Amino acid sequence: MIAALCLDDNNGMMFNHRRQSRDSRLIANLVDFASGRRILVNDFSAELFAEYRVCVDTDFLKSAGCDDICFVENEDISSCLDRVHTLVIYRWNRKYPSDKRFNLDIVNLGYKLSEVTEFSGTSHDRITREVYIR
Repeated sequence: MIAALCLDDNNGMMFNHRRQSRDSRLIANLVDFASGRRILVNDFSAELFAEYRVCVDTDFLKSAGCDDICFVENEDISSCLDRVHTLVIYRWNRKYPSDKRFNLDIVNLGYKLSEVTEFSGTSHDRITREVYIR
């Protein structure tokens, strides 16, 4: 599976049970990146994809197929890493308060950076998309 996450400069994901930021161009970028692959989200993230056709599933990390993309905001992916062959990390390029962080050392887990793309968002002048492949 492909896991897509949004991280700040400290690998923060959420603060006080809320996402750090939202950006409609980031979501559009992920949909374009998906290139027809199925995107799965949980109920928390569903509102971000209101304009797009995605699969909303409480158990999305377990039900995802090999080429499906799981957009992860408030879940821990460590229990399913054996199934994650690609990580798509969107970086906000700033520091936000956070109490939930992505704490996995992806380089030591065997992921290698294969692509870096920058684009302007609606709420951020610069968003960086990094694609890591195992």
